[in-house]
Amino acid sequence: MTEYSLHAYARLPRRYHDHHVMTSTVDAFGRAHWLLRDRGRDSLPRYDALVVSVGSGAAPHETRLSAVTARFPHLDALPDGCFVVADARNRTPDAGQVQVFDATGCCARTFRLGDAIEHLLVDESGELWVGYFDEGTFGEDELSCPGLRRWSAAGEPLWAYTAVPGADFITDCYALNVSGTTGWSCAYTDFALVENRPGRASLARANPVRGAQGLAVHEGRVAFFGGYQDDHDRLVVCFLAGLEVRTVGTGRLTRPDGSPLRSGRQRIVGRGPRLYLQHAPWTDWSVFDLSVV
Repeated sequence: MTEYSLHAYARLPRRYHDHHVMTSTVDAFGRAHWLLRDRGRDSLPRYDALVVSVGSGAAPHETRLSAVTARFPHLDALPDGCFVVADARNRTPDAGQVQVFDATGCCARTFRLGDAIEHLLVDESGELWVGYFDEGTFGEDELSCPGLRRWSAAGEPLWAYTAVPGADFITDCYALNVSGTTGWSCAYTDFALVENRPGRASLARANPVRGAQGLAVHEGRVAFFGGYQDDHDRLVVCFLAGLEVRTVGTGRLTRPDGSPLRSGRQRIVGRGPRLYLQHAPWTDWSVFDLSVV
C-alpha cells in the first residue's frame, strides 16, 4: 500500500507551551493561529485569551483578546486582521455565540451562527463557511438545519445548502474544504462530493469513498483522508470524471518522520490542495499537499 508522508508546517513557539490550547487553525492565506488561555481557569464564563499567529518567514505575532465567551471555540482570521471566535454549542437565541475581535483584541460585534458547529472556515473574501453536525441538523435551531451555510463576517446569512440531484440532505458535514471562495463538502449519509460556488447551483458527484473527515482538491483531482475504525489514516486519491469521483489509488498518510498516525481526536483543515493536520498536544501543524503528488 502506498504511503504518503505529511510534512512539518508550523509550530507554536515553546515559550507558549505552558498555556492551554483552546483551539487552532490555518487560515485562507496559510497562517497558523493558536487560541490560548491560562491553565487552571477553565471555570470562568469569560476569559482573556491570546492568539499566537505564525506565518511563513515571519516572527510570531500576538493578539490579546478580552472577555472571550466560547467554551468550545472555533477560531479563524479575517483578511482585515480581525479574528472570529465561535462557540460550537449554542442553544440560546439571544446569546453572543460568535465574537469578532478587531486587531486590538476588542470585541467589535457578536451574532449567532446556529448550534452544533463542526467546521468554521473563512474564505479569501472574508465570508464564513460553517458546517454542522447531526445535533444541529436534527435539532430545533433553524440556522443549523441545512448542514452547511455561508455567512458574511457581520453574521448575515448569504447561502444555505439544499439537496441537489446526486446528493441528499446533509445529516452531518463530515468534511469541508474551502478553496478561494468555493466550498467543497462531503457529508453523511451518501458522502457525495459537492462543489458549492457562490451564485451557482451546487454540483454533486457520486463518490465511492465513505467516512472521510478531510479532503483536498486540485485541478480535477481530490484526496479523501480518514474513515471508520482502521481507516483513520487512509488517503484515497481520485480524479473527477463528469459527475463521478473515480479512485486512482488508496494508501496511508504517515507522520513527517514516517511513523504511523495515531487514531483518535485530531484537527483537520482543508484549504484547496492542502490538508492540514494537528494532534495532541496541539502545538504542531503538518501538511499534505495534493498539488505535489
